[in-house]
Amino acid sequence: METAGESHGEALIALLSGVPAGVPVDLEFVNRELWRRQQGFGRGGRMKIETDKAHVLSGVRHGKTIGSPIAIEIVNRDWKNWEEKLPVETGDPSRHQPVESPRPGHADLPGALKYNFPDARYVLERASARESTSRVAAGAFAKLLLRHLGIEVASHVIRVGRVEMNRPAAWEEIVAVTRKDEVLLSCVDAETEARMREEVAECARTGDTVGGVFEVVVHGLPAGVGTYANWDERLDGLLAWAVMSLQAVKAVEIGRGVTAAESFGSAVHDAIHYADQPSERPTRFVRDRNNAGGIEGGISNGENVVVRGYLKPISTLRKPLASVRFDTREATAASYERSDICVVPAAGVAAEAMVAFVIAQQVLAKFGGDSALELKRNYESYLEQIRQY
Repeated sequence: METAGESHGEALIALLSGVPAGVPVDLEFVNRELWRRQQGFGRGGRMKIETDKAHVLSGVRHGKTIGSPIAIEIVNRDWKNWEEKLPVETGDPSRHQPVESPRPGHADLPGALKYNFPDARYVLERASARESTSRVAAGAFAKLLLRHLGIEVASHVIRVGRVEMNRPAAWEEIVAVTRKDEVLLSCVDAETEARMREEVAECARTGDTVGGVFEVVVHGLPAGVGTYANWDERLDGLLAWAVMSLQAVKAVEIGRGVTAAESFGSAVHDAIHYADQPSERPTRFVRDRNNAGGIEGGISNGENVVVRGYLKPISTLRKPLASVRFDTREATAASYERSDICVVPAAGVAAEAMVAFVIAQQVLAKFGGDSALELKRNYESYLEQIRQY
């Protein structure tokens, strides 16, 4: 997967290769994924301008993938306000809109230093979380591939600022949140979500921002995906890398990794049992809990894969922190760009895309196939092997 485009540029681009031919493509589903990324209590004015839609340029014909690279364009409606500020040609320098003082916590300063830019405008344009729109579009295709095999990916929010949901969420609850037509903070518990909204509202009153924790769950993935053999092919490592690559994510947790570090082994590891009767899972080896987050030794173990992302507060504050001017080196307030207060639910949707992409990549590596039919035949043969074990 490759992405291109700037936050206020003409369009965003996603390029996805390696998808087998014959995977059914539901563009309404792809566009709903893009819509979900734009929702949430605490989003800023930019989301009132954009209506993200996927324009598929190649790789899909007559409602199915054809095995060639898939190119997707998402037009930025805000471009009409930036054509003279960010022209491709030299343009009129007096109309450019520089970012004159870097924002603490953003890529502004290190990016300007790295590329020797006189201000942080070009850094902001690419480092912006607007880039994750392309990933969500590509991730929707990964989800469609996984759905063809009965594997689903969804997310929910378990913490916003100081407010945390202190109970596990059932898979059915998480799915129900993703299907809502009104998205607030994507928490499965109504009482907790109400307190989360109060936390965001307080930040809106004070000119601050707030982060939180989202949880992505993969349902239906069989045991055996990933490997312990090579360090750079371990499933947990690949997922941590993918989720950490999202803007503002500062920590990633698999299962109960954080609390496991402060607990005894007897309280952490998931005892193994053998069920007398078969269930919806292909194996009768089961666990009464899932502290491992569905991964042991870098390999999926048949339980739900659970990945949490810890999101820092948005770097752009309406009451800016102290900074320094790029041109004079004088002390000043950090630049302000129109921004959000809370994006934890949206980050969860972007993380779903990244998790789906990694899982799809690993599924294709294990089961192969140039067509969806061949992939499914290989996959079902493996499931039968697991059932007979």
